[in-house]
Parts: sequence; C-alpha cells; structure tokens
Amino acid sequence: MASESDDRKSQLDDLLNNRSIKEEIDFLVERLNRYNYEYHVLDAPSIPDKDYDDLFHTLVHLERASGYTPPNSPTLRVGAPPLDKFDKAVHSIPMLSLDDVFSVNEVIDFDYRVRETSEISGAAYTVEPKYDGLAVELTYEHGLLTRAATRGDGTTGEDVTQNIKTIKSVPLSIAGDDIPELIEIRGEIYMTKADFEELNTRRELNSQSLFANPRNAAAGSIRQLDPAVTAERKLSITCYGAGIIKGVTLSSQTELISWLNKRLFPTPYLFKSASGINEVISYIEKMDAERAELPFNIDGVVVKVDSFAHRELLGEKTRCPRWAIAYKYRAQQEHTRILDIVPSIGRTGVITPVAILEPVAVGGVTVSRATLHNWDEIKRLEIRQGDKVIVERAGDVIPKIAGVLSHDAASDAQVIEPEVCPECGAKAVREDGGAVLRCSGGIHCPPQRQGRIIHFVSRAAMNIDGFGEKIAVQLFENGLVKDFTDIFRLTKGDLEKLPGFAEKSADNLINSINRCKAVTLSRFIYALGVRHCGEFVSKLIAENFETIESLYGVKEETLNAIKQLGQITAAAASGFFSDKSNISSIETLKTLGLTISNPDYRAFADSHGRGKFTGLTFVITGTLPSSRREVEGLIRNAGGAVSSAVSKHTAYIIAGQSPGSKLSKAQALGVKIIAYEEFMSILAD
Repeated sequence: MASESDDRKSQLDDLLNNRSIKEEIDFLVERLNRYNYEYHVLDAPSIPDKDYDDLFHTLVHLERASGYTPPNSPTLRVGAPPLDKFDKAVHSIPMLSLDDVFSVNEVIDFDYRVRETSEISGAAYTVEPKYDGLAVELTYEHGLLTRAATRGDGTTGEDVTQNIKTIKSVPLSIAGDDIPELIEIRGEIYMTKADFEELNTRRELNSQSLFANPRNAAAGSIRQLDPAVTAERKLSITCYGAGIIKGVTLSSQTELISWLNKRLFPTPYLFKSASGINEVISYIEKMDAERAELPFNIDGVVVKVDSFAHRELLGEKTRCPRWAIAYKYRAQQEHTRILDIVPSIGRTGVITPVAILEPVAVGGVTVSRATLHNWDEIKRLEIRQGDKVIVERAGDVIPKIAGVLSHDAASDAQVIEPEVCPECGAKAVREDGGAVLRCSGGIHCPPQRQGRIIHFVSRAAMNIDGFGEKIAVQLFENGLVKDFTDIFRLTKGDLEKLPGFAEKSADNLINSINRCKAVTLSRFIYALGVRHCGEFVSKLIAENFETIESLYGVKEETLNAIKQLGQITAAAASGFFSDKSNISSIETLKTLGLTISNPDYRAFADSHGRGKFTGLTFVITGTLPSSRREVEGLIRNAGGAVSSAVSKHTAYIIAGQSPGSKLSKAQALGVKIIAYEEFMSILAD
C-alpha cells in the first residue's frame, strides 16, 4: 500500500512532467523580468503594482508546487542564507582606477597625449556621469549571471553574488539572440538621493546610526552578510564597461552601451559620443550646471576613448588606463558658524545632536541645520558652539559638517551628552554600549508619541491620503490625537474647529481615514512602528502568521526560526507583541472598525501549510551532496522551517562534510544530529 509520502512524490512527478506548467512558469518569468525593467530602469511601469504582485505570487505558487525554478526567475532575488564571510573573487582582467583631473587645461592635455600616442588626428570620445558609488563586475556565462564581485584592490574583490541578485535592475540573464559565451560587465552600484533619505529616515526611526552619504549607504548595503538586509534597501546599478568578452564582437564604447541597452541593462544617464575635445568640455560644463538636480550623486565626468582598437594602442599604466580620465568636480562646500547644538528626539526615542547654523547657501540650497549623527561624532570633530565649520552637501540630501575651520576663542564650553531627555526628563541611555543615545520615556515622551502618529499615517504604513506630517502635528498639539488609536475617533466636527479646515476638507480627511480601516497585516505591522521591523520584515512576519492575534505573546525563538529574520529583530517583535498596552491599542483599533486581511499568508500557506515537518526547525551545517538551497526547499515544501542558528528549539541539525561550530553547539544542547542520507530517508518515509 502506498504511503502518503509516495502519493506526494507521485503528484510532484506529474507536475514536473507537465509541460504546460513549465511553459506557464517560463512565460511569467519573462513577463515579470520585463516589468522589472520597465519599473526599475525605465521608470515607466506598464502595469499597476497590485497586478505585478498577483503575477509574482502566482509564480511563487507554481514554482513551489512543481519544484521547477528557472535560473533567471525573479523569485531568486531574495532568499539566500546569510554568509559567514565573503569569498575572494579574482578579476580576469584587473579593474583599474582612473586618473583624476580637475581643470579644463588637464582635459586638453589628455586629448593631446591621446592624439600624440595613437597618431589619431581627431580622437572620438564618450562622456558619461561619474556615479558616486561602488564598482562591481557581473559575470555572465552563456547568458546567466554566475558571479558578481566588488572591485576590491582592482585585482581581487569579494564575491557578492547573492546580494547583487536582490537588486531588481540587475538582469539575472541576458535577453536577446546573440548570447555571448562569456561576458564580464562592469558597473557602479549606487543609491538615489530619495532612496538614501528614505533609508536614513527608517534607520532613525529604528534607532540605528545614520549613513553619512548615499555612497556609504550603497557600499554598506552591498557588503551585508545577510542578503535579506540588502534586499530591504533600494539599490540601483549603471553598467558602463566590460572585462572579458567571448562570443560577441564589440568594437567601441558606443557599441557596448547600445548592446547593453538592447539587453535590458541600465546604462549611464546622458551617455554621449563626442567627436572632439571641445564637445567633451561642453558636456562637462553642462553636467556641472545640472548635477545638483540629478536624482543621484555624481562627483565628476568620465571621458573615454571610444574605439577599443585605439585603446589597445594607448595601453595602460600600472594602476590606470591611458585612454580614460575622470574629471572631478569640486565639492559643494561653504563656511558658516555653529550657533547652537541641540538634541532632537525621534519616534523611537533616539536623541540626535543637531547643529543650528548661520544660514548659508550650499549647492543652491539654504542650509540652517546639519545633523551630527551621534554624540561620538561631536567628540571626533571636537565641535562646540561658536566654531567656524565647513558645511558640505556634495550632492547629499542631508547636509553635514565636513570639518572645523577654527574654534571660537571666546568659548570654552564643551558639548555635554545629555543624561536625561530634554523633552520628558526620562533617563537617556546607551543600549549595549552602542553609539545610539535613547530616551527611556517611551510613549510618555511627547516627541515619541507624535513620531508614532506620523509614522502610522505615512504612505508605506496606513497610507491615509491627506494626513501628512503637518496635519499630524496640528492634531497632536491640539490634543485631538494623543496616540494613533485617536485617529479613528476623529469626527468632522473636531476637524472643523481647527485652522485650515473647512467642511469639505474635514469630510475628505474623515473619508480617507474610513477607507484605510481595511488594511493588510504586513502594512499594519509596519504601521505599528515595531523596532527593526521595516516593510520587508513586516511582510516576512505576515507570511508566517495568519492573523494579528496569532502574534500576541509570540516567543522570540518562534520568530527567530523564520528564515531571514535575525535575533535582534525577533527580540524586538516578541517584546512588542508581548506588551499588554500594545495589544490593548490593537484591540481598541479593532473596536473602532479596523479590519486586517492577510493575502501574504494565504499565498505562503498554499505550499507550506501542511507536511510532515510542520512545526519543526532544521539547521544545516557542512557540505551536502545536494545544494543547500535544494535541501532547504525540501524542508519548506514539507512544512518545516530552516534557521541559521542552533537553539534548544532546533528539531534536527543536518550535518554534511566539514561541519562548522554549529555541530558542537548542537551536541551541547542535545539536538538530534542526522546525516544527509538519514534526512532523505525520513523525508521519503
């Protein structure tokens, strides 16, 4: 008599042999990759986000049910396990740096050397913005992305393949007909100004230190050992060069960029061919005038000889080619004076020092405040009131103090890190000896209460149309909304009493509030402002818990067993949903008409809700005969969970060759250890 597992295996075989399902998956993969390109590269989506999400969930379901996942499927962009370290990646052809020049005369000298060395009477060049990011190399073999590496020292970088795959503008495969046998595509990972500002806002709300500029944010994001962290951050790429090329003939930079464009690779903004050095200089001047308005940071213009054959004639120096230069713009800096240094309290209680400045125009923007990020930064720069300082934007969204020009001789007052919150008087503490100083007053601290309200109504949270920060502050200061539960108690009459509200505007806001009483669980979790729970983590939790009630009192270890959800986040979420006052607020919202649906759980549960491993957590260590991803898929398809950390709640540890420290920890905790063969036997039983 056939067992249940035999029946399941037979059903799986039927699916794998059903060509129509494979064809449907391939069709969805091609379509979704095209939509990704339209949205993330062209900024011209052709379908609504909801339709994209529906198609994506359909693909996830079909792949899980059939076991067939194409190597270029968008579902592979997230989900790789965290790494212990990055492997080294040796570049086939060194990734050289560029000679910097800072004047038009130096550009003219470059042109003279090019023409003299190559005996070209009129050299053709290409010009493009010099993105302020992190250089990477993408290796495609027979059209598939097989490796992505940072530049490193130019000869050896780090393998960041799993992180690069989370960037939706990076093609996982090359589209088109003439697929090269091998091509190494070079480009720059960067973060737009808007995405950088959004990231720092989220980090401040989650009590994390702020990134100084978009370049640091991009570099820090791509070098995360956990790809899930990279996936949460919005990174972009521009592709502008190549290393080895086999199987396709390209003779110039212009041809390369055209080839990349046709194959859906993002390429440099305003890339241009220049017939002579005068056109190069005109481009440099034009870009300088426009660079403050660009959506991303640039620090110059890259000038290259167009012809690859001419590049061969020119050759290379030890660290840089003779056929290219980087014209560097001067940093946008101004001098001003610090009038005061004041603490600013964020939604989660983070106390950040802010420099109040004599107003000064920097890069076309009047700057009167500059964040100092944390109190350690003040000590590092030895800053105090009255100092004359350098304020720099360098294209950054958030102005910063780049250095101190002179100290005020008349002032010897040192900036003192506050011992109590200046708003509510609660003790100011540093958690775990970190750089972040926090008010311990919690919801009793007015700025924190106000910040929670602003976050709750924001676009990524409850998305209450017309309920912006200004209105949130007005309602809070007038005592109408003391916490976010009061939002659903507002009446038209309450609003009409306030300046700026008439009958129609009051009606509109009340209608917007009522429309948002129906919300998805992932949005609601994010709206609650749980520390460390951004949009990605909130969605991850919603995939694993069917209702908000199932999160009440959830144990830290239960959350930590979810793949991609780390211990710190699990502790924060467990603490939040175990707090009786938080649960009371949620229940109050429900009595006021809030309804919470969870489409994410239904899609997830279709393939994970049943199976012999339901409720069991596995840890994998060492090298197995099958790929780790395949084994993890088998566990999840049988209803189990996979964790990267061993704990007393681990059911099994699967040990392969050369197991790591997880094995000894499992032995110490008495966790059952099984070999790969035993695991397969249990699965097949």
